[in-house]
Amino acid sequence: MINTRRLLTIMTQLRDPDMGCPWDRKQNFRSLVPYLLEEAHEVIDAIDRNDTTALQDELGDLLFQIVFHSQIAEENALFDFESVAGGICDKLTRRHPHVFGDAVFASDKEREQAWEDAKASERRDRNPSNQPVSVLDGITASLPALMVADKLQSRAASHGFDWPEVTPVFEKVEEELGEVREALESGDKAHIREEIGDLLFVVVNLARHLGVEPETALKQGNGKFTRRFHYIEQKIVEKGKVLDDCSLNELDALWDEAKEKLIGMP
Repeated sequence: MINTRRLLTIMTQLRDPDMGCPWDRKQNFRSLVPYLLEEAHEVIDAIDRNDTTALQDELGDLLFQIVFHSQIAEENALFDFESVAGGICDKLTRRHPHVFGDAVFASDKEREQAWEDAKASERRDRNPSNQPVSVLDGITASLPALMVADKLQSRAASHGFDWPEVTPVFEKVEEELGEVREALESGDKAHIREEIGDLLFVVVNLARHLGVEPETALKQGNGKFTRRFHYIEQKIVEKGKVLDDCSLNELDALWDEAKEKLIGMP
């Protein structure tokens, strides 16, 4: 707790109207968004690299962003860091009745359903006007699109809107791919974009049915492509050539070589 108090004191000093840092003083919720996103991604990068030293450092940077937002809120009489911490403590206690209460769940599925029910109850509590509440409410639209698609489908599935097994999902992927081909023949860019969106959405559904987190899968795919392409670039340099001077057939051959040489790498 000593370092927590020290951090909050430092933050107050940085925002002091007279003696604080000019850059820190002029920030607001919106201006800090890019830094909040950057720090979150740097935490993920440290985890992916299994660099625990960097992870500790990056978690500190991310914590600073939370403290920064809390300080701005406190200055505007909205809330403070203590209320942020209290809110998450209350939420965790409420959503874990099997840990902090006497609830007993017979299975993981039952426990997960109770978690979703608790979240739904919280959404209703935030809707004092008693307007109709959608089961899709509360999904953050600013998340990466693959994550949003996964959450939308999972939320709908928890209320029975889902295929019971994976075979129809494969069929739906093939159907959507056919519709992309049809849209391509039309030459209508807006229609092509729409059908590509439908295809990506159903591929996310396929990943969900197979127990694969789509954002992670695509990130791994990006890494695999990057490693293989770096291999191609290295081999071209060894030949004394440049990338733009190589034919597609030559690049394809090096790609196949990279797949063989780098086999077993994620």
